[in-house]
Amino acid sequence: MLDNAPVKSIHHDGLTVEGYSRAAVQSYWRIPELRMGFDLGAHPWDFMGTSNWFISHTHLDHIAALPSYVARRRMMKMSPPTVYLPEYAVGNVKSILSAFTRLDRGRLPCELIGVIPGDEIEFSRELIIDVIKTRHTIPSVGYIVYQRRFKLKKEYLELPGDEIRKLREGGTEITVEHRTPLVGFVGDSTPEVFDEYPILYQTKILISELTFVDPQHRKELIHKNGHMHIDDYVARADKFENEIIIVGHLSTRYNARQAKHLVEKRLPDMLGGRLHVWL
Repeated sequence: MLDNAPVKSIHHDGLTVEGYSRAAVQSYWRIPELRMGFDLGAHPWDFMGTSNWFISHTHLDHIAALPSYVARRRMMKMSPPTVYLPEYAVGNVKSILSAFTRLDRGRLPCELIGVIPGDEIEFSRELIIDVIKTRHTIPSVGYIVYQRRFKLKKEYLELPGDEIRKLREGGTEITVEHRTPLVGFVGDSTPEVFDEYPILYQTKILISELTFVDPQHRKELIHKNGHMHIDDYVARADKFENEIIIVGHLSTRYNARQAKHLVEKRLPDMLGGRLHVWL
């Protein structure tokens, strides 16, 4: 495949997280087993097969690759993708795609679906996605992906199969829904998102931002600009129950060695080895 954008990956319990994120440069993530990706600041060529994308906000490093991604799928005769994004931005994004259609003289077919915090997206029978509010300098959202399973109600567990079938055919609700938080995705945000949505501490995999790690950088200004500091994670270290925590979006002020050193200085055990800093 073409290597047109850097990609890191990690595999955990049947799920693969692939992507890359650097502040003001580009952010893009995907989980191929779930058939979904998050943010389109750039678009690696081999991400083409993923047709469902969830955008956190419309800063260019999170959405700039949308026109080229849609054009590439059309060129490859693939079906139009579905893109979820903050509702306020849908009209402007349609205008941008229309402008590129005129410039490129090629159609850019895709389905744009606006979302607001509190929305519940029935992605499939097995997956439900909640839209959450994140705090940034422009309206932004995050996403929580739940695995949904339907289990037989306790009162019917001892019944033979034919009786269960008769109850179901007769309209009796014989199952109960169970949801397991699989993935939490936070684009650019202040740390209050964790306090407002504590379920983020319980997702199997958490993908979040960590823009600043230098102790000299003022947290007040960082929060005002809608970002997080390593101290925000230190202050909440005992709350993270996630099996894997991936943080990206590091400021370009740091090189990889500096960032790794500063994070490990504040969190020597890397949250029990669960914290992965992507640079």
